Amino acid sequence: QVQLVESGGGLVQPGGSLRLSCAASGSIFRSNTMGWYRQAPGKQRELVASITSGGSTNYADSVKGRFTISRDNAKNTVYLQMNSLKPEDTAVYYCNFLPALRNYWGQGTQVTVSS
Repeated sequence: QVQLVESGGGLVQPGGSLRLSCAASGSIFRSNTMGWYRQAPGKQRELVASITSGGSTNYADSVKGRFTISRDNAKNTVYLQMNSLKPEDTAVYYCNFLPALRNYWGQGTQVTVSS
């Protein structure tokens, strides 16, 4: 079974940058659309960015122009480059397939944007 492991989160000041990584085990990753999701305290989990197997991307309006999703199929890894971070970006970030599959939610990685 594929496992998804997120990393790269941390504490950053407003305006700063972080790069998240999601490593997938198993070859199923390469032929599927992947998404980065986030869940802020007291809010529902939301999709922030997605990328198809061919590299086409989509972004939530709230992150458009600031976040960039990419993938390296050779490394079974999907990335989320986050620039110009805002306090409202604070959340636990997860990767999953799109549509998300319940059994593949990992631990996520915490991103905290605060001065």
